[in-house]
Amino acid sequence: MSSEPREPSEEELRAAYEAEIKRLRVEHVLLDNVVALANLGMRRTGLAPGTEGERDPAQVRLAIEAIRAMLPLLEQSAPDQVAAIRDAVSQLQMAYVRIGGGPVSPADAPETGAGGSGGVPGAGEPPAQEPPPKPGEAGPAQRSGRLWVPGQ
Repeated sequence: MSSEPREPSEEELRAAYEAEIKRLRVEHVLLDNVVALANLGMRRTGLAPGTEGERDPAQVRLAIEAIRAMLPLLEQSAPDQVAAIRDAVSQLQMAYVRIGGGPVSPADAPETGAGGSGGVPGAGEPPAQEPPPKPGEAGPAQRSGRLWVPGQ
């Protein structure tokens, strides 16, 4: 009798795959995708040692927007994970700004035209100056919807 493990047959592999699909839930796939997007987005910032050549602000922005698009679904299906996801998006947004990306908001849809900004609206333009808010008034980030405020 040989103690070497044998390769599973195609039928055994198919049965194992079917069993896994039966257990799998859509929210698990959503969460896996969010984790993959956050990790890949952070890598594309080029801020980690050894990843400098991978810097791609357009990819970081796409990762941010994709995660933000999935948040409403995850709030319903995996509410206990939302706080960690929001934290990851915040870190990714800060890294995006640190590498020279502009502000990220749902209204800033990637452009498909031939402008030289790589699809990032406002890239290369100086930021617009707004007057400071009056006491008790929401600031520009909160008014624009770009700032997430707990309970709002």
